Amino acid sequence: MTLQSRINKKTYGISELSKEFDITTRTIRFYEQQGLISPTRNGQTRIYSEKDRVRLMLTLRGKRLGFSLAETKELFDLYDTTLEGDEKQLNLILGILGEKKAELDQQLQDIQRVQTELNLVQDRCQKALDEVLSKKTQS
Repeated sequence: MTLQSRINKKTYGISELSKEFDITTRTIRFYEQQGLISPTRNGQTRIYSEKDRVRLMLTLRGKRLGFSLAETKELFDLYDTTLEGDEKQLNLILGILGEKKAELDQQLQDIQRVQTELNLVQDRCQKALDEVLSKKTQS
């Protein structure tokens, strides 16, 4: 499917989304049960809109970043009800996003510290191995 035909296409089948995002159709149906996406139906066939596709993409991205499905659903629900720009809800969304960003910043710092420690241990081990090999070749 070319980019232009994808842009012009407004609906998707479950198999298309499954292939595009490399997830099972069962996963997509589960996200539907959780209220994250809501396809229309033509008989037994699910028809996903561009909005469903974007929500699926955001759900998967959120999952990779550590968002629970409940947190993702809460953000979607708040977004859906803040189209008018309700101050309280927008502040709540900003608060949730700020907390998640702070968690990710802390995780990033922790990862960088662990990487530094691993590099130090690796260097020490390499030096020790070089000394062992050096002594072995001198004998």
